[in-house]
Amino acid sequence: MATMEGKDAVAQYKPKLEDKTGRAHIIEIMHINKSFGENHVLKDITFYIRNNEFVTLLGPSGCGKSTTLRILAGFETADSGEVEFEGSDLLSVPAHKRHINTVFQRYALFPHLNVFDNVAFGLKLKKRPKDEIKTRVSEALKTVGLSGYETRWVDQLSGGQMQRVAIARAIINQPRVLLLDEPLGALDLKMRKEMQIELKEMQRELGITFVYVTHDQEEALTMSDTIIVMKDGVIQQIGTPIDIYNEPKNAYVADFIGESNIIPGTMKKNEEVTILGKTFTCVDPLFPEFKEGEDNPVDVVIRPEDIYVKEEGPDYVNGTVTSIVFKGVHYEILVEDDTGNEWMIHDVDPVKEGQRIGMTVDPDDIHIMRKSEFSPDAPGAANSSDDEVSSDSESEK
Repeated sequence: MATMEGKDAVAQYKPKLEDKTGRAHIIEIMHINKSFGENHVLKDITFYIRNNEFVTLLGPSGCGKSTTLRILAGFETADSGEVEFEGSDLLSVPAHKRHINTVFQRYALFPHLNVFDNVAFGLKLKKRPKDEIKTRVSEALKTVGLSGYETRWVDQLSGGQMQRVAIARAIINQPRVLLLDEPLGALDLKMRKEMQIELKEMQRELGITFVYVTHDQEEALTMSDTIIVMKDGVIQQIGTPIDIYNEPKNAYVADFIGESNIIPGTMKKNEEVTILGKTFTCVDPLFPEFKEGEDNPVDVVIRPEDIYVKEEGPDYVNGTVTSIVFKGVHYEILVEDDTGNEWMIHDVDPVKEGQRIGMTVDPDDIHIMRKSEFSPDAPGAANSSDDEVSSDSESEK
């Protein structure tokens, strides 16, 4: 490990991975591979984590996100590749000597200890003075909103309170990086939403790096500075929540992050796309490899909330309403167009099943993507399942 501590250490070394922002990297992961038997769960993974950033590894079960986290924590070894922490090799450092702590989904609290002793456990192992332990436990519990809970037993706590105790125990040792492996998975919906905001505020207050693992797109969009979308051991896209949502790289990302209508289309020239025989103005130019004047195949992404419902007409994509469900803040409307494609619309005004409608969209709400193996018209696409558990490789060992 580097001998320097804190922000000065991060600023002193030159990152190996290019970053246009020029911000300091605390961790760099380069060409990591990992297999369990014949199952290749991480395939040449490369990315960096900036200092004081909230990074989320997002993907379905079996995508490799938890295995990546376990390698960072030191609970798993990589078959090949490099991981650097502040410019020094991390893989050779034992887990207990890394400036990294982990919060697990199952909390891993000691039922025979009260809240104070659970939080103080790491400091007591280090034989820190009693006055220091008392002060730091008090500060940690204040940070997670549990001041006054010191003498409570674990079985007297709610799920949200137990999660806060687990976080307090992790941050009391003042780690540079906190790893969180689906920590909100056991909480009910209301508590998860509350904890999402609290975790983000906590990260800002502590000024440390959070690396968060989840399959929940809303959690990722709500809390993250950067999202890393993974599938089958491969990184599909890295970007801010706004970039990931508005500018998905391929059909998999577009479909995984929120609801999407992904329709095959063609482009002959800049800022114009043809969908189902109708030509629409968009804001995207031709990709560099495309030839102007030719029917270049693309995938077109249109979010349900961006579609306008009109009376059917020659300038619109026309179809028949097949379903309408009230969702509270909007109606979810399913439409089958005249060529057999299904569309989803979110609108505050209801329509009727069987009603004929037209659909249109503003130019800046049309997003153009290159064709990929995840395209809806790709061979085998109809038989794939994004949420399928591909292996048990990420189960705890």
